Order: sequence, then C-alpha cells, then structure tokens
Amino acid sequence: MVVYESFTLLTKDYNQLIVLTDKISEVVLESGIKNGIVAVITKHTTTGITVNESLECLENDIQTFLERLIPEDFPYTHARMLRSYGSTAGNPTGHLKAHITGNNCVFPIVEGEIVKGDAQDIYFCEFDGPARRTVSISIIGE
Repeated sequence: MVVYESFTLLTKDYNQLIVLTDKISEVVLESGIKNGIVAVITKHTTTGITVNESLECLENDIQTFLERLIPEDFPYTHARMLRSYGSTAGNPTGHLKAHITGNNCVFPIVEGEIVKGDAQDIYFCEFDGPARRTVSISIIGE
C-alpha cells in the first residue's frame, strides 16, 4: 500500500528551521500503515529536509555554521540576471544551503510508529523565505 500526503507551510524568516516530527508522526498514524517506510521530501530547491536534535542552541549552531560556510556577500555566479526567469537571481545561498542539508529523509515504520533515535527530529529548513512551501510525505508499507 502507498499513501501520499502533502501539506503547506508558511515560513516567516529568510532562514528558518521548523520541526516537523509531530506532523509526520500524525500522518503516519492516520495512514494506517503498520510496517514500512516514510519518506519526507521538500518540493523546493532553496529548502531542505534534515534530521537532528531539536535544541535551540544546536539550531543556532547549525544556522551559524551554514552562514559561515555560505556567506551572503560572496560574489556567486547565480546572483545575476536570469533571462529565463525575467528577474535577478537573489537566492544563491538558499540553493547551496539546501544542497548541504538535502531535500529528504527516510525512516522505517514498525507497528505504526516511526523508528528513530530519541534525540532525532525531522526539520524543514527554509533558506529563501518567507514563502509558501510544500512538503510531500510518501508512506509505503502494509
């Protein structure tokens, strides 16, 4: 059996980490699938999906690390007029941060629950907000 679900987030900040664990667990429970896998995927190239411990101090460290690794004031090639879009690309850092965090995560489901470590949480990462964003969830199992 395959269950597909999606939901929309309205992000508030240019860079933002949002914990999705409870929402994903709720969707898995409502799917009725007892054993299988769940895949969480962002539909945007300047956002990410990642897994880490949900601590405010760690979230700050992650944001600081990405800002140091991918500074806003670097002369990126992508920060130029894109004729195909008819506008200037102002989000090269978003694309690069999303490249680092990845766009998905996958967890096993056993007896109707996501199998993850006690400290693991699923994050949606916004790197070009605020914006309206869509997250896809595919649950495969029986």
